[in-house]
Amino acid sequence: NIFTNFIQTNNYMKKILFLSIAILSIALISFVNADVLNIGDALPKADTKLKDVSGKQVTMQSAKKENGLLVMFSCNTCPYVIKYQERARAICAYAQGLNYGVIVLNSNEAQRTEADSYAAMQTYYKAQKYNWFYVVDENSAIADAFGANRTPECFLFDKNLKLVYHGGIDDNPNSETNDVRKHLRIAIDELTGGKDISVKTSRSVGCTIKRK
Repeated sequence: NIFTNFIQTNNYMKKILFLSIAILSIALISFVNADVLNIGDALPKADTKLKDVSGKQVTMQSAKKENGLLVMFSCNTCPYVIKYQERARAICAYAQGLNYGVIVLNSNEAQRTEADSYAAMQTYYKAQKYNWFYVVDENSAIADAFGANRTPECFLFDKNLKLVYHGGIDDNPNSETNDVRKHLRIAIDELTGGKDISVKTSRSVGCTIKRK
């Protein structure tokens, strides 16, 4: 009886182990997104219609200006987005001033009925005094196409809509000090000046995009 009970218990534990592995595998598959865009890749889903806080439907193609396009994945409440609020506004305005289009996407589909609802986005837009598009990324489709996973996370495209920089606004999410390297601003300046981008990718520090 002791041997039989041992065999039964052992078989039961094996079933639990296999079930746990299966559940973990499914979770990992659901978490892993498409590969992140590589430098030189074309802007994906350029003509996908996205609902702006103004109520209008816009596309990333239509948001592009003469020198290119800055795409930023963000949201309303992420602590890192809040830390970056002033710097994010400043760099978006800077890009606009150099004739780059700017579009900010909220891909937090799992929080669409809460802090990242369309109404909350409209309120946030007004409070931040945005002067560029702030759009809903339904089902996180654009984030998936980019392989974006963080807020904030930035993608800079040239006039031909080829990716030239991907990463953070700078290298210190906690504070903007004199020794911070302003990755995105430097990339914009280098692109505008016809130079090769010295740092093409950097680490994005922020909250994970809340997919369904």
